Amino acid sequence: MDKFQAMQVFIAVVEQSSFTRAAEQLQMPRASVTLSIKQLETHLGTRLLQRTTRQVNTTADGDAYYQRCVRLLADLEETESAFSHSLLNPRGKLRINLQGSLGKSFVVPALPGFSAKYPLIELEVGMSDRLVDLVREGVDCVLRGGELRDSSMIARRVALMTQITCASSAYLQKHGVPITLDDLPAHLAVNYFSSQTGRNMDFEFVIGGKTQTLPLKGQLAVNDVDAYVAGAEAGYGLIQLPRFHVAAQLAAGSMQEVLPELRPPPMPVSILYPHHRQLSPRVRVFVEWLTELMQKHADKFKA
Repeated sequence: MDKFQAMQVFIAVVEQSSFTRAAEQLQMPRASVTLSIKQLETHLGTRLLQRTTRQVNTTADGDAYYQRCVRLLADLEETESAFSHSLLNPRGKLRINLQGSLGKSFVVPALPGFSAKYPLIELEVGMSDRLVDLVREGVDCVLRGGELRDSSMIARRVALMTQITCASSAYLQKHGVPITLDDLPAHLAVNYFSSQTGRNMDFEFVIGGKTQTLPLKGQLAVNDVDAYVAGAEAGYGLIQLPRFHVAAQLAAGSMQEVLPELRPPPMPVSILYPHHRQLSPRVRVFVEWLTELMQKHADKFKA
């Protein structure tokens, strides 16, 4: 039994919660994955995994072994990088997940520059606005906008995006321009609902240095930024979002900012990655590259 490979297989099964998905990730036959786990459990003299018809979970011993395997492999990769050229020429597959609008507008168009600098890194890019379980889904790092709630991840804040309240010019011509917060109950909004909770997110306004939240009624609720903007353009009401999303519409006059003196708080942009992947040369160079990229676009975020 190859202990090193067995640990890699075990980690993949735990993080994917599936023998089949682990086999696909490792590009191995499923039977080989199953055999490797059986041999590992026999060698250790304990059961590491509990198998059900739907998923695979770790036992108490399996969870402890997983944590130690992760640290050992991270230490090994760090040691190898210290005595090789892996930091100059990192290689392997890098799985990243980008918030859709940030990915499409800024990151993906710039990726050829990263690939030219690091040709041995194979990129696997997912895009979504939902929260991603980095460990279980085998993702190396994510780029997200918004306040962070997962303290188990390492987070690096890379930008602050100016947010505004706005609506289509046609909507404001029909319903009037709100001048104060007291005017808002008479208006409609395109609501943005959370994919996790299904609840609409309140509008936010900074007044005297404090953030005040306010729910607004509306006929349309979405959970996608492009649909959010499209709903406003169609005349469904007010929206709040980072200004760069509607910069072109504002410049063209098809949309207008309202209550500019009561803007929402800026939205932070952060890169997150698990503690045990912080030493990977692939993750390290990508995080540095992505940080520099976001800083280059800082003026667009603050405009």
